[in-house]
Amino acid sequence: MRTYLVTGGAGFIGGNFVHHMVKKYPDYEIINLDLLTYAGNLETLKPVEDKPNYKFVKGDIADREFIFDLFEKEKPDIVVNFAAESHVDRSITDPEIFVRTNVMGTTTLLDACKKYGIKRFHQVSTDEVYGDLPLDRPDLFFTEETPLHTSSPYSSAKASADLFVLAYHRTYGMPVTISRCSNNYGPYHFPEKLIPLIISRALADEEIPVYGTGENVRDWLHVSDHCEAIDLILHKGKEGEVYNIGGHNERTNLEVVKTVLKALNKPESLIRFVSDRLGHDRRYAIDPKKLEKELGWEPKYTFDTGIKETIEWYLENQDWWKHIISGEYSQYFDKMYGEQLK
Repeated sequence: MRTYLVTGGAGFIGGNFVHHMVKKYPDYEIINLDLLTYAGNLETLKPVEDKPNYKFVKGDIADREFIFDLFEKEKPDIVVNFAAESHVDRSITDPEIFVRTNVMGTTTLLDACKKYGIKRFHQVSTDEVYGDLPLDRPDLFFTEETPLHTSSPYSSAKASADLFVLAYHRTYGMPVTISRCSNNYGPYHFPEKLIPLIISRALADEEIPVYGTGENVRDWLHVSDHCEAIDLILHKGKEGEVYNIGGHNERTNLEVVKTVLKALNKPESLIRFVSDRLGHDRRYAIDPKKLEKELGWEPKYTFDTGIKETIEWYLENQDWWKHIISGEYSQYFDKMYGEQLK
């Protein structure tokens, strides 16, 4: 039996990936390692928690003694590293925790892989490491050769982790791959992120904060298409390579908000423009040709089909997200946006 250690598997993308792997590969053992910080939620894993090929372990990827003990005991064949502090706004107010988790956590995992051996270490990264693109050049896209040019503490920490992963490949011959994805959306998305934020606040007839003029462009990737892509890279990807995941679903933030409001039959008067994020990236756009040509990846969803299904999921699973926004998250929201919505 092949053993996969999935870090950050109680988060949004990691949780969806655990669902994907547990269901698709009953002969793989899937160990979900998560510290259960603010965005980790075990309720996300309820559908798989009783499966015989699934196990949850609580722990910190930056805790060296704990990680080495875990590797000694479980001897994973494959590590897929989703674990990260991931919200740009939080990185602006508290950069240090991003360095600890995203950089030191990654190097701790790499050191454990070096000591105990590994068939593949896969780093889940982001298109934000490339910086941004101008709004008036829709012909430009991020490729795997685009230089790293980070804007926020979050993307700087992710880029640093990527460089360590590639360095361990070159220096120690470690079998690694990296994927860099565009903005994800879909089930189990933490309510601070744009799409679930719009849905939850619109349903409550509350104002929806939109940064600046809402013209910033993001390339939207359905989380299940992302999980399929990582699965492909793990089984067919070439060691030492980077693969971009996403592409061709660009929307301005304002277009996304209006799309969701229309689907929920809510008025655009709920939109409230707030002060722009510090150093806000203008446009992200991915060129996924390498993944499509070399590994045969094809996304199942367009934004139009994916957003419809996502809204339906949030309407049918209100207990899941209402439970979250009633707790610590509500205090966080007030801290980030409260003054501007009064």
